[in-house]
Amino acid sequence: MSELLTAEQVPPIEVYRDMAQGWIEANLERREASNTVPPGREDRSPEGVNRERAIQRKVYEAGYAGISWPKDYGGQGLSTAHEQAFNEEAREFRVADFGVLGRTTFGICVPTMLAHASPEFLHRHLPRVLAGDELWVQFFSEPGAGSDLAGIVSRATRDGDRWILTGSKIWSSGAYYADFGMCLARTNWDVPKHRGLTWFAVKVDKPGVTIQPIKQINGNAEFCQEFFDEVELSDDDVIGTVDHGWSVTRTMLVLERGGGSRAAVAASRSRVFAPDLVALAQRCSRQDDPVARQLIARGYINDFVQAELLSRVVLLTQSGVADPGALASYAKLAEGTSVAARARFGIEIGRGAAIAWSADDDNGDAVALAYLNGRLRGIAGGTNEMQRNSIAEGILGLPREPSVDVDRPFSEVARLAGDRRGRKG
Repeated sequence: MSELLTAEQVPPIEVYRDMAQGWIEANLERREASNTVPPGREDRSPEGVNRERAIQRKVYEAGYAGISWPKDYGGQGLSTAHEQAFNEEAREFRVADFGVLGRTTFGICVPTMLAHASPEFLHRHLPRVLAGDELWVQFFSEPGAGSDLAGIVSRATRDGDRWILTGSKIWSSGAYYADFGMCLARTNWDVPKHRGLTWFAVKVDKPGVTIQPIKQINGNAEFCQEFFDEVELSDDDVIGTVDHGWSVTRTMLVLERGGGSRAAVAASRSRVFAPDLVALAQRCSRQDDPVARQLIARGYINDFVQAELLSRVVLLTQSGVADPGALASYAKLAEGTSVAARARFGIEIGRGAAIAWSADDDNGDAVALAYLNGRLRGIAGGTNEMQRNSIAEGILGLPREPSVDVDRPFSEVARLAGDRRGRKG
């Protein structure tokens, strides 16, 4: 680690920025369109992922990874302002790009671990994450449990000093190139469904783990389904407390839906005017077209409002004024409704060029892919309808929707559901 980052005295922001700038310019390549992965194309080869790991390790060994993470677990223990300063200086340079797993690992899984995992667990895993040796995926939704996450049926059964995991997960983004998964399993069937849940760390190459990519509408295979056939786990793999995994789930959902750190907020704020739409208009010679210019302005307003809303949600979440999960639903609902509209702006600006391009144009499909993926954020991570329910109940104080299974033992709920399926069959 660098002497700067291990010194007792916290460096002033501008001193830190100058030091970071010098290291970045001397050690990282400038970012170019040719060495970035366009949105919507997340197919990652082992060789490509290993190249990103090498970049991450270089940053880690220089002391610029985990800038605001605790020192006890391999971080630098500095402020989010220091982290923001480094990110701003590195904006035009090649830092590690792990795609969807980068966002999941650093933005969701690790913050959840920091809130709930044991110190021993954190000592074991977090330095490896910072060094680029561990990428984490969420083993969360199941074929029969998506919006109703508490209804999962994958089970981990105690067998002496080990746990045996069986079941299946689905829609796990990037699982095919992950190292570990955070897996929610049912460990007690004799209590109501929100109890009796436990989170486990599952190494993806363990015996009994099978990962199958799922082909998507855009030709990509980012999503995966996993099958667990008597996978052996230990108490060292438990994240949080056995049978009390719903509190861990709530933390994860807040982070997934926009209630993250201020550093994430700063990173989301665009400093330029809808650059993708501007570039598209220039490519189509419509930069002076008043209709195209109006669409670009609307795209920028969309970006700006999203970032400001996220900032507001994070500040309110950290102040503890309301239910964090319900607050995060505002950001998630806004994203779920606006992403599709913004994708449509690209189609309207590009017209024919947005849906047809030459074979040698590596980024020609970007607008079409964004449009095909436009509805994704209204479903993934909790549907728009679920976010509206959360806001209505958690913020506005409206009555909960009727539920007949909240207080029943889950074994009884599962039996009744099986009986109903049997009668329908």
